[in-house]
Amino acid sequence: MSVAFDQTALKARLTAAREGRAVNRLLTAVRAGRVEAVPGLLKELDPGDRRTALVELKALRTEVRGWGWSRWNEQVPVQKALRVAGAGCHTGAAAAAAWIGGRDLNDWARGTSQFVLDVLADRDPAWVGDVARRLAERPAVAEGDFRLVRELVARSGCPVPTTDGYVLGWTGSLSGRRLLEELRADPHTPVLVPRVLDMAETPDRLTWSVGPDAPTHWPTALVKLAEEGVLDRTSLVDGCVARLLRGGRPRDLRFPLALLRLLDPTPGERRGRTADWTGMAADAPSPVAAYAQEVLAGLAAEGELSTAELAEMSGQVLFRTEKKLVRTQLTLLSKELRRDPGAATALLPVVAEAFGHEDTGIQERALKVVGRYLTRVDEQVQEELASAAAMLSPAHREAAEELFGPTGPVDDHPYEETLPSAPELRRVAAPPATVAELVEDLVTVSKGRGATPPEEFERALDGLVHHAYRHREELEAALAVAFADAWWAGEEEQAPDQFVYGTYGVNVVMASLMGRVRPSRIHDARVSEPAPSSCVHGALDAVVDARLWEAAALVGTDRLPLLLAAPTWHTGAIEPSVLVERLRAYRDAGVDPAPVDLAQALLRVRKAGPSAAAAAVDASALGTRAGERLADWLRADAALAPGLRFLARERDPKGGPERLADRIVLKIRERRAVREEFPPVFRWLGGADTKAPEPCYHWGEERRNWPGVVPDDRETLACWLLPVLAGAVEWDERGASWGMTALAEAEGPVGEATHLALAFALGCRHPEDRLNAVDTLLVLAARRELDAGRLGGTLAGLVVDGTVKPNRLADAARTAAATGAYGTTWSVLAPLLPALLTAEKPTRGLGELLAVAADCVERCGAAGEVAGLDATADRRASSQLVVQARRLRKALRAPASASSQRADQETTQMAENDH
Repeated sequence: MSVAFDQTALKARLTAAREGRAVNRLLTAVRAGRVEAVPGLLKELDPGDRRTALVELKALRTEVRGWGWSRWNEQVPVQKALRVAGAGCHTGAAAAAAWIGGRDLNDWARGTSQFVLDVLADRDPAWVGDVARRLAERPAVAEGDFRLVRELVARSGCPVPTTDGYVLGWTGSLSGRRLLEELRADPHTPVLVPRVLDMAETPDRLTWSVGPDAPTHWPTALVKLAEEGVLDRTSLVDGCVARLLRGGRPRDLRFPLALLRLLDPTPGERRGRTADWTGMAADAPSPVAAYAQEVLAGLAAEGELSTAELAEMSGQVLFRTEKKLVRTQLTLLSKELRRDPGAATALLPVVAEAFGHEDTGIQERALKVVGRYLTRVDEQVQEELASAAAMLSPAHREAAEELFGPTGPVDDHPYEETLPSAPELRRVAAPPATVAELVEDLVTVSKGRGATPPEEFERALDGLVHHAYRHREELEAALAVAFADAWWAGEEEQAPDQFVYGTYGVNVVMASLMGRVRPSRIHDARVSEPAPSSCVHGALDAVVDARLWEAAALVGTDRLPLLLAAPTWHTGAIEPSVLVERLRAYRDAGVDPAPVDLAQALLRVRKAGPSAAAAAVDASALGTRAGERLADWLRADAALAPGLRFLARERDPKGGPERLADRIVLKIRERRAVREEFPPVFRWLGGADTKAPEPCYHWGEERRNWPGVVPDDRETLACWLLPVLAGAVEWDERGASWGMTALAEAEGPVGEATHLALAFALGCRHPEDRLNAVDTLLVLAARRELDAGRLGGTLAGLVVDGTVKPNRLADAARTAAATGAYGTTWSVLAPLLPALLTAEKPTRGLGELLAVAADCVERCGAAGEVAGLDATADRRASSQLVVQARRLRKALRAPASASSQRADQETTQMAENDH
């Protein structure tokens, strides 16, 4: 028995040794990154061996995550091998899908799909289908590794996934010149095409701007398939209409609109969707609204649109701002009135809606339509129309009175400019009083990151330092519960890898307090010299991060009892007396201030007003080096104020377009105290040599905290914003004017940089950016800090050289004037117009600017002469440019009205009283 036992044991040991060698060979191949060897080595392993190997693979995966960029060339092959080996070793569908779709393995593991398919070749089809479904629910995998998921679907026979990621991958795989043939041959086309029309964002390949004859034009291919019966035509029409009704970005509506046009709905399909067309005409983006308007016009011409339906859709279209849509609608109404004059009672009140349109040409057209059919309506409707005529521009007042008679009492009150109230400083609330309140704030700030208002970020950081110093154990316990599932709250051996690429806002401070950041990582981040940045925004992010790394190093210790740089005011500024008291608290505690915290506090302290001088005396009396530095800083010249040169446009000798940002040259003034006494991350503010900005693609998470670095220096902030705004003027960058609010509320002189930034913002491509600029313009005017002549002259140069488009500037000026600031808007346009009227090259779109100027003058009663206006107004033409030039000249030379005379008399009387 003993011999037999020994033989059995020997066989077991030999088998284990062989199995161990097989596992080791697999692990060796994975560590070497030999992905092509993995499928063969997996075949040697039984289920038990695979479970054993899986434990080692998980440990290796954790190790590889921490290698960092320095080992990137070594890391990628290992990750590829890990992906394949782990896929073959997992037995559960959920676990296998999680491994295959893991971000760290999937991001760099392209080209492994066939190997993954090889190791899953012997699995049950139902299991494979489950894996395919789970991978399809992972957007990055479903789109980026679409061919893998599609093959798994094909092998399993499961229903085709319809997730957004899978549809994106599918559309991307069918972009070749044989698009029609590939769609026709794909059995999943009838399922996935309707799903495309349901997506909130249309796949990129379907939005390509190619003609209908191009082989890659999706709408043409789908219409052909509908004609062949592969796709259901009615479903396509329904899907297109539903997608257009849902609205969205013009980019996402381009495909369904093009498809619907090519499908060319039948008369029955058009008649059955009258309410849908009306909804599109009212609310959809211009191209969609124009198509709906075209369909409705056709129905009206065919007699298929009732007068009530026409009135309903017209009232909504005439309320739109797009001039082409409004003009087209007025033409449609005029045609309908010619066909059926009896409809005047229902339609003329709708036409009168255009009396309030911002374009005086449209007002004139509407007035003519009303005048033509006025006799067709009764006295009550005529009174209603006369009342609506009060909305007309003063330019049409005479014509309206000829038509309706006197339309109301003459307004003889003097013109009053309407400007917003000047914003006042708001105190930042004290840190949360309890740990529970603080944790609520930290959860909000942690999730919001770059979207968090700066004052909320600062308050949360201040509260974190405050309570960590006084109630550390209670705070740690509360954070452990509130952030148990946070991405940085993993096991300790994984924690050091979480903050390799940044601080992620207050997260790094919380993680450090909880022991989830390696001390050496914090030390390295604090002592390393800041990397050279090609743009100022990278340097600003480095300042914000430096504060957070320093807080992470000191939080919860006796060396950081409070934050010196916590702002007093919502702009980020600190009251001098408050900073003195904080330094006194440090002195009494026998603690030296943290270097970055002190430097940021100095940059934030307010220097304006008598309080700064008194605080300087108190700071000197503290008897500490920090107090002396504060006193010196308060007595020094007030601003960093970079020198700014804006170069004239020059032709690029290489033939390429000249970037607007290349014309901005900054020279930061030398500040010895900053260069010699501030931490390295701030020293660029002390006068480091600068050159024209490099191409800037930096768009950091912490950008809303940039203004708080120097809230007491408006001109410096404006210089930092210029490259960002330049991108929004030239290119399609959206949201670039976010800093204009901070610029309006900041302190310090308003000089060349601020006015140039405002000029750029008024010329931004997107309306929401221009709206921020208008708000800033009005706030500066309300605070009497706007130099209208300087802004107008700056804009003149930008418009003449083609940098700022006149139509964008006209839109911004019209918006500003519509708030009631007609005088302020005219004060900016008055120095701008002569340069445009006398320019050698005609300025396209100048007529729009003249229209806004004329409206301002008519309403505020300004008078005077504009160089070049007579020459334009005297031309024998009827273009908008000439018509509006005549209108502006007439307004500037109009006899003083009773209101203007009264205003002049009051001004004279006030001057005499003052004398």
